[in-house]
Amino acid sequence: VQLQASGGGSVQAGDSLRLACAASGQFFSTYKMGWFRQASGKEREFVAAINQHGGGASYADSVKGRFTISRDNANNMVYLQMNSLEPEDTALYYCAADRSAVVAYTPSRSAYDYVYWGQGTQVTVSS
Repeated sequence: VQLQASGGGSVQAGDSLRLACAASGQFFSTYKMGWFRQASGKEREFVAAINQHGGGASYADSVKGRFTISRDNANNMVYLQMNSLEPEDTALYYCAADRSAVVAYTPSRSAYDYVYWGQGTQVTVSS
């Protein structure tokens, strides 16, 4: 599967952005999907993940209650709605995918469990 992320931009603190990740290829509904981010000078970190059916999700504590991950299996899309953005959310955001026969209610937060990665989309939040 190939992944293409979009929707990043430069916003003010408190604003919202919606990131989108388009997946090419077949059997999208068999992939768990995740969003990760990497700020300048820092390691890549987990943001959110959603299971194959969209019925279960995981969130980093730092974004819980502000970000929502969703997916549209009919159109091979996954989204990250980001509200109440903070300067600390500034980073390059990546979408990731992994095909798995196991459907977990709370999908993995580990980058090692995702095989396919898209290019990043930059999110910059100014105070």
